[in-house]
Amino acid sequence: MCPFCYIGKRRFEKALNQLPEKENIEVIWKSFQLNPELKTDPSKNINQYLSEVKGMSLERAEQMSKQVSEMAAAEGLHFELNKAIIANSMNAHRFLHFALSKNKQDEAEEELFKAYFTEGKNTDDSDILINLGKNIGLEESELKEVLESDHFTDDVRSDIYESQQLGVRGVPFFVFDRKYAVSGAQETAVFLQNLNKSVAEWKNEQAGKELQVDEGAVCRPDGECD
Repeated sequence: MCPFCYIGKRRFEKALNQLPEKENIEVIWKSFQLNPELKTDPSKNINQYLSEVKGMSLERAEQMSKQVSEMAAAEGLHFELNKAIIANSMNAHRFLHFALSKNKQDEAEEELFKAYFTEGKNTDDSDILINLGKNIGLEESELKEVLESDHFTDDVRSDIYESQQLGVRGVPFFVFDRKYAVSGAQETAVFLQNLNKSVAEWKNEQAGKELQVDEGAVCRPDGECD
């Protein structure tokens, strides 16, 4: 639901693509609910919602959305915020956890962002989520079973609790090896700096775990000695 999360995702990806160790980096998306008590209302778009809850004119809300859309366009994203449907995000987060269990989470995240910010789809609707899942190769019957139950609800809540322990107060929020963090949709260079720093420290730690051996005369399992 946060436009800066989609923008931040793109900037992070641009940094990741510049990293020689890209293939060794594991990215996990964590749940963080904005307004958990929000009631899904397909009759309202985000501009109408902001106008009501922020006490601003509709024109002012539309102007804010335009500014954010221009920021997104600079990252190659096309926003249609006048179509974005107000929707509770719990089911979308459960969908993401199911996708994680199938090693499809990043693809699922991208599908959700596009559905919400560009296509004006109701991301609280089970049929919509099932179709998004089919787009990335998730099994329809399994996903349907998940959405008709409370599966992965505890996983969502666990992520939210974890974020509270880390002191996260807003999103996007990127944590690198549980040592460094970037708050907000910062420039690509900031992400790259933190990626390089984290990878370098990780390599040093791994090197420190290797057994340092002073070589001498030994006998080997094949019976040979030297």
